[in-house]
Amino acid sequence: MEASDHIKGILDTLPAKPGCYLMKDNTGEIIYVGKAINLYNRVRSYFQDSRGLDPKTRQLVRHIHTIEWIVVGSELEALILEMNLIKKHRPHYNIRLKDDKRYPYIKVHWKDPFPKVTVTRQMVDDGSRYFGPYTSVWAVHQTLDVIRRIFPYLTCDREITGHDPRACLYYDIKLCSGPCIGAVDQLIYRRMIDDLCLFLQGRTDPIVSRLKTEMEQAAGALNFERAAALRDQIHAIDQVVEKQKVISSERTDSDVIAVARADGEACVQVFFIRSGKLIGREYFVLEGTEDAAEGEVLSQFVKQFYSEAATIPPQVLLPNDVEETQIIEQWLRSRRSGEKVEIVVPHSGVSQELVQMATENATETLTALRTQWQADTNRQTEALAELQQALNLAGPPNRIECYDISNTQGTASVASMVVFEQGVPNKKKYRHFNIQTVIGPDDFASMEEVLTRRFRRWQSYQEAQSPGSKPDPAFASLPDLLMVDGGKGQLGRAVAVLERFDLMSRVPVVGLAKQQEELFSPHQPESLLLPRHSQGLYLIQRIRDEAHRFAITAHRNRRSREGLASRLDKIHGIGPARRRALLTHFGSIDDIIQAPFEELIAIKGITPEIAQALKTQLE
Repeated sequence: MEASDHIKGILDTLPAKPGCYLMKDNTGEIIYVGKAINLYNRVRSYFQDSRGLDPKTRQLVRHIHTIEWIVVGSELEALILEMNLIKKHRPHYNIRLKDDKRYPYIKVHWKDPFPKVTVTRQMVDDGSRYFGPYTSVWAVHQTLDVIRRIFPYLTCDREITGHDPRACLYYDIKLCSGPCIGAVDQLIYRRMIDDLCLFLQGRTDPIVSRLKTEMEQAAGALNFERAAALRDQIHAIDQVVEKQKVISSERTDSDVIAVARADGEACVQVFFIRSGKLIGREYFVLEGTEDAAEGEVLSQFVKQFYSEAATIPPQVLLPNDVEETQIIEQWLRSRRSGEKVEIVVPHSGVSQELVQMATENATETLTALRTQWQADTNRQTEALAELQQALNLAGPPNRIECYDISNTQGTASVASMVVFEQGVPNKKKYRHFNIQTVIGPDDFASMEEVLTRRFRRWQSYQEAQSPGSKPDPAFASLPDLLMVDGGKGQLGRAVAVLERFDLMSRVPVVGLAKQQEELFSPHQPESLLLPRHSQGLYLIQRIRDEAHRFAITAHRNRRSREGLASRLDKIHGIGPARRRALLTHFGSIDDIIQAPFEELIAIKGITPEIAQALKTQLE
C-alpha cells in the first residue's frame, strides 16, 4: 500500500534497533502497538506489497496517520513494553482480553500479624499473597465461602490483642477462629492461614498429613474437643479434594491452555493442574482476533494472562507452537524469580489428552456465550425498534446519550454523560463535567451549561483542526437520541441549547421523569408511558440508572479530592505542585496513610521530612 509523504518521512527516520511502535489514526488515538527486533525493517513492511497482508492489517494501514516508536535495549524489554502499552491503551487492532476491568484476586494480607483474606482487583507489592485472576467475583466469593468453613479466618477490623471480653457472631457460628479473645494465638493462626494458601495452591496432602498428626496428639492428651475440630477440618478438606480430578501420577504443576474460535471471536480455556490434580479452570474472551493466526492468538493471550497471573507454573501446555516461545519462556522465568518455565506442545499421552479436553471445553463455552450474546442482541434490537416507534424517530436510536446532575446542596456539582451504542454502554465515551458557571443548587442551569459545552465540542470537532490538536472522539458524533434525567424543566433547557446550535431537526430529545418513568417530548402536552414490561422501557431505565451512577461517582470523587486538597494545604511543605502530584498518584487520604514510606518519597518533590509530616498529620 502506497504510503503518504508524511508516513514516508517517518519510515526514513526509523532506527534499526529493538523497540515498540505505536500507530495512531487522524484523531491521535493509538490503534495498534507492536514490537520488533529491528524497528526499521518491521514497520516498513506494513507499507510494502499489500497483497501479503491479511484484510485486518490492510484496514489498519489505511487508518495509520502517524507512527511513534520507543527504542529499548533488548527483545525481552520490547516484549514487556508491548504488553504494558496494550494493557494501557487497548488499541482497536491488537488482540486483547475482552474485559476492560481488572480481574478479581483473592488477597491474603500476609504482612499483617493476624492476616485477613479479602477480594481485590489489583496486585500490589505489599508483602501480601495473591491468588488468581478469576473471571467472576461471584466465583471468588463461592471459593471463599468454602475456604472459610475449613480455615475460619477473621474478617473484622479489630486490633487483635487476644484480650477482648467477647468475640463476634462469626466465632459463635465457627466462621472465625477467635484470635481477638485469645482462642488461638498468633503462631497457630498464621499456620492456619499458611494452610489456606497451600489449599488454594492445591497442596492439600501436607496439610492433611500434619492435621492428622495433631489430631492424634490431641486425642492422646485427652483434648477431645480439639481432636474433633481437627477431624472435622480434615473431613472438609477431603470433601473438596474428592471433587478434584486426578490427572497424573507424576504430581506435576502445569497450566493447560486451549482456544476455540468462531466468526472473529475467540474463547480461551485454562486448566490449572497442581500436584497432578485439576484444581480449577477459567475461561477468557479475546477481542481483535479476526484474521489472526492461531499461534498469534495464543502468544498474545499467554503474554497478557501471565502479566496478570499471581502464579506461574513450571510448565505451560499449548495446542500449537508460537513464534516467540524462547523469549516468552525467558520472560516467564523472570516472572518466576529465575525458576525454569517450559512451554510444551504435547503430541501424545496424558498431556495431549488434557489439551484436547481444554479445547472441547473452550468450544462449548464459546457456543454458550454466543447463544447468550445473540439473545442479548435480539433484546437490544427489539428495544431500539420500540423506542423508534414510540418516539416516532426516523431510524433506530443507535447512539443514545443521557445526562444527569449530582451535587450536595449546590457544592461540587458534577454532570455525567453516558453513551449507549447499539443498546450497550460504551464506557470509553463516558465523560463527566465539573460545573463551572452555576452557583448553588440549580440543576436546570447546570444542565444547560453541560449541554452547551457538549455541543460546542462537537462543533469544534467538525471544524478544521490545527496539526497539533487532539479533539476528543467522544464528541465527534451527534446522538440519535438525547435523554436528560428530569421532566419538563430539564427538557426545556435541553431544547434551548439545541435551538441555539440549530440542531433541533437533527437531534431528537426527551426528558425522563423519575416518578412514573414518563417520557416528555418537545411540544407534546402529554407524556409518554412505555409498556411496563417492554424492552424499550428496560433500556431507558438502564441508561438513566447508569447516568445517575456515573454522576454520583464523579461527584463523590470530586468532593473527596477537594476535601483531600484542603487537608493537604494545612501541611507544611505541601504547595500546589506537590499537592497535585499526591492527588494524581493516590487520590485519597486513606491511600496516602497506608502507602509505604518508600512510595511517598518516590513522588517528585516529597522529601523524607515531608513524607513523615504527611504520615503524622494525616493520621
